[in-house]
Amino acid sequence: MTDNNAKMINQLRALVLLTQTEEQIARTRIGQARTDAVRRELTQNADNAAARSLEITEQLRALGGVPDVVTPVVGRLSAVLKATFEQTTSVEEALLQDLQLEHQLLDRATYLKVLAETAGETKTQRLAEKLVEAHAATVEWLTVVLAEEALGGPAALVPTPVQKVAGGVARAVNAPVRFWANTVNNAVDTVRHAGEETSDRFSAVGDRASALSGAVRETLTAGRAASLRRAERIAEHEGNDDAAEAARAAREELGDVTSDELPIKGYDSMSVQDAVKAIKQLKTPHDINVIIRYEETHKNRSNVASAAQTQLAALAKEAVGVTK
Repeated sequence: MTDNNAKMINQLRALVLLTQTEEQIARTRIGQARTDAVRRELTQNADNAAARSLEITEQLRALGGVPDVVTPVVGRLSAVLKATFEQTTSVEEALLQDLQLEHQLLDRATYLKVLAETAGETKTQRLAEKLVEAHAATVEWLTVVLAEEALGGPAALVPTPVQKVAGGVARAVNAPVRFWANTVNNAVDTVRHAGEETSDRFSAVGDRASALSGAVRETLTAGRAASLRRAERIAEHEGNDDAAEAARAAREELGDVTSDELPIKGYDSMSVQDAVKAIKQLKTPHDINVIIRYEETHKNRSNVASAAQTQLAALAKEAVGVTK
């Protein structure tokens, strides 16, 4: 066995393991899809990863390598462990880990391509080129999803209840101390108490999310929205613009805005077609975010939500320099 041949076999074995992990992660992400379109894409990604695993295994055998029976099990176990541990991190950290996996797959496939080209192994080279193309596309997709989150809009993937709590804790820890120092009189107490009560309630939701019914979740959300509205009114009365803006942003995140507060006039009376057309004219992540949250909370029209998500993705692509 030549040195190049041994290197190709080693890379193919590693690619099988990583691709098995990739498939399982994609399947766990399906439940986090924000829209039907994203759900279909993730399902297709998982199916494609499964097909790639078979192709890699076949090529491994063709080169004289013996696929070990442990590899698929280890791949699935890695994905399960990743999904378990990432619950203690925010969704953006979980996505960054996904991106790291895809970069490793891309780099190994690129290395395999050069090895195969040098050895004159045409079939292995074609497989490597196919893998490079697939993983480059996934790297781009994940980069755009992260950019959507960075722009302030809801990403294509929604956090699990536990990740929502983790993200909230991180934001609280990193919040500027001067925000609270500048909050005066009743605005201080109201905003702080609303925040503490909300944190306690949502921590409880995260701990027993699987046991809570939809009705209970709606009740908690309604209570939080009422607290935020009260905090916003008091902050405005006291002239504390920072506190008022924070409460308003939190309401927008819940979708708790009136039709008059929406960036599209007459939105409530628009048909699906007109709403989609109007959404395509929105130019800021904030406005798109407000519409998405409102749509999900009040109307829940999948076509409209998907159109808003697509518009946000277009801004995210522009932000990261993706031109296609």
